[in-house]
Amino acid sequence: MITIFIIANETKRRWRWRARARMALLAGLCVGGLAHAGAMQEPGVGEAPSADPVAQAAPVIEAPKLIQRVEATYPAEAMQARLEANVRLRLKVDAQGQVTQAEVLEPVGHGFDEAARTAALQFRFEPGKRDGVVKPFRVLYTYAFRLPEVAAPPSPVAEQPPEPPSTAPNVGGDENVIEITVVGESAAERLRQSAEAVQVVEMEQAGFETADLGKALARTEGVDVRRAGGLGSNTRISLAGLSDDQVRFFIDGIPLELAGYGPGLANVPVNLVQQMEVYQGVVPIRFSADVLGGAVQLVTDQDVDGSGGAASYELGSFDTHRLTASGHHLQESTGLLVRAHGFYDNARNDYPVDVEVANDVGKLVPARLPRFHDGYQAGGASLEVGYVNRPWAQRLLVRAFVNASDRDIQHNTSMSQVYGDVTGAEGSAGTTLRYAQTFSQGLTVDTVGGYTFRRSRFLDVSTCRYDWYGRCFFTLPTGGEMESRAVERYVNQHTGFARFNASWIPGGAHVLRLAVAPTFVVRTGEDRQLQALEQTDPLSAARNVGSLVTGLEYQYDAFEGRLQNVAFAKDYLQYTSAKKLLASNEFLDLSRTPHEVGIGDSLRLRLSPALTAKASYEWATRLPRPDELFGDGLLIEDNLELVPETSHNFNLGLGVSLLPGRFGSFRANAGGFARLADQLITLIPQGSFSLYQNVYGARSLGVVGAAGWTSPGQLLSLDGNATWQDVRNVSSEGTFGDFKGQRVPNRPSLLANASAQVKVADLLRAQDELLVTLRSRYVHEFFRAWGGVGAEETKRRIPSQLTHSVALTYVMRDTPTKLSWTLDLQNLTNARTFDFYGVQRPGRSLAAKFTLER
Repeated sequence: MITIFIIANETKRRWRWRARARMALLAGLCVGGLAHAGAMQEPGVGEAPSADPVAQAAPVIEAPKLIQRVEATYPAEAMQARLEANVRLRLKVDAQGQVTQAEVLEPVGHGFDEAARTAALQFRFEPGKRDGVVKPFRVLYTYAFRLPEVAAPPSPVAEQPPEPPSTAPNVGGDENVIEITVVGESAAERLRQSAEAVQVVEMEQAGFETADLGKALARTEGVDVRRAGGLGSNTRISLAGLSDDQVRFFIDGIPLELAGYGPGLANVPVNLVQQMEVYQGVVPIRFSADVLGGAVQLVTDQDVDGSGGAASYELGSFDTHRLTASGHHLQESTGLLVRAHGFYDNARNDYPVDVEVANDVGKLVPARLPRFHDGYQAGGASLEVGYVNRPWAQRLLVRAFVNASDRDIQHNTSMSQVYGDVTGAEGSAGTTLRYAQTFSQGLTVDTVGGYTFRRSRFLDVSTCRYDWYGRCFFTLPTGGEMESRAVERYVNQHTGFARFNASWIPGGAHVLRLAVAPTFVVRTGEDRQLQALEQTDPLSAARNVGSLVTGLEYQYDAFEGRLQNVAFAKDYLQYTSAKKLLASNEFLDLSRTPHEVGIGDSLRLRLSPALTAKASYEWATRLPRPDELFGDGLLIEDNLELVPETSHNFNLGLGVSLLPGRFGSFRANAGGFARLADQLITLIPQGSFSLYQNVYGARSLGVVGAAGWTSPGQLLSLDGNATWQDVRNVSSEGTFGDFKGQRVPNRPSLLANASAQVKVADLLRAQDELLVTLRSRYVHEFFRAWGGVGAEETKRRIPSQLTHSVALTYVMRDTPTKLSWTLDLQNLTNARTFDFYGVQRPGRSLAAKFTLER
């Protein structure tokens, strides 16, 4: 952190003012250097130690310079009471030098706070720079209100004639102290400017809206998010054409399924996430993961200071309710941190769908009926206790969590068969221990370990066959709507894991990193219906899988930071111990130990302060997941013969960000990607159930682009992005060998997003904001099955889909409290939208959300 103190004595002797300012500036730079050195030894509260040399090495910082200052109106009440005050503000200064946010840190009342903030929002700075590149900064500014005084007599050395005494309030006049604390560019901006193939989605506005994390992620270029229904339904997320388990999810560096949220991204409350990081195909070693298509990292709020809390409540169509709450307390003297959060979701998901039902004579006729068995509820809580910023540990935290979910299952994957009593449930509990510390000689260690227990239940014992009216029209002889028998399965999974990351900076331009991640999984289960029939239960056999992923990385920065290169190597080792039930009711041992290696490189070149080019490559490997090998105990059968997937992943990108001029500011980026994958593991429907198989090699080629413009004063912002991708089968052998050269089904070739936002500040009172946001999304038509099969007129296809939404948000900032209300109308035109297997999605819906932060 660089701290600059500028003490400006507004006297008539300008030569003395300049001399004092220069002396103060030099003193501030010295103090700033010491502050920066201290920051390298002890990060801010709650911040994770960084292995980025840009954060560890001493960067060249050019602080923002105030070039346009607006005088605040002296509050009439304070003037009458003869009151003076200093108002401390935290300003957000963007890369164009505009103040985008002004927050009062220490309210003093009497109208001073509002007056200072109103004036500060009109300030203009010369943009600050880091290593010669314009960056956004956070600035601490003290606005001094002083009562009018009679001017002192002119100095004998003054050349100008004396001015008459001032009768106006001396707002920020004599002894006005401007304290600028440059925290530096945000972690998000540092990540964007690194060599990594990453996109950063900041979640502040999404926290106001009713969008869940899946919807927020779908607005990013190169990303496709498709869902099998409403809240709680299965979600498929695709990065550059690769999807399902080929994409991994993390929260604060821990795999999502091991952190107490389950494997679904949409299960994580959006208000608990500060930003999302989307890694396209080339994944840094710090995640210590075997990833093929890419990764999504969720970063929770790490800026913990004092005591605070937040809560949100959302009410939406189809009887949807979502509640989140969180709180924290940091004892500055001891470093003791206590943090907790909880969430609860509930939805009936009874939106209407277009189906075919039998009439009185048994003929199928079209009808529009509500879903009647698609309810979902989930809840969870966590508690974190430990110490931060101690001499013996920058972070030592213990976290415990518990969560549970229940959902009804309405139909099979294609909506061709309806269910009325099939249900699934899942619960998990666990604990983690995290330790981080920076030692001498530039060594930083960040490690986390933990244990997670997960239990899932699948119940299908009904003796009724239902129609879309919810009527039981037929009695089944043995029970079970999905199979020819009743099913009652329970699956228990015990997981122990650790993530060890270390970085060493031998010199300012060099960084070495090491990552080691062992994971051990033990799976047990039972099918109580089979046991009741005294038949052999395939779930009764213990199944174990262990993996060890190791990575080594070298980073080099050259040409004063304009060039950054990151080279890495990975090693993957997996051990599987499992037994498969044969037709003879005997178990066959299928234990094996696959081993793979991988390499990669990422390069970033700053062609100019506004233009950046990136290129990256990885020979990637993904090991089969426990659910792929052993099934999930619900709708997925086991397949113990799976082998790892591999892929050559390439990325190219070019980004530009232009400083604001007469017509506002402009930003754009464009890129291309290629994925050459082999032995892809794909979920194949098998009637009522599915199983994973190694099916084919695939080639995915595509281009992405995004552009945005913000008007002067930030009144209007326009953004848009598009993705074109071509995913084809390139294998002539195996299950789909007859379809070589054809597009892979259920993957659209063209996706596009557009948004327009109007922002009106200080509408009813100071610090308030009114946001009106219009969003549109287009998905081009695609085939549900292989495009080369059947006549053109009989091919099963999902038609093109164009949807629109509008959100109205009002934010009230009454320091230190922030309130917001949002009304969100989704699918304005009530367009018919579909999932990747043709499952109909909800139509027009309305939601309202209220959030409170303090």
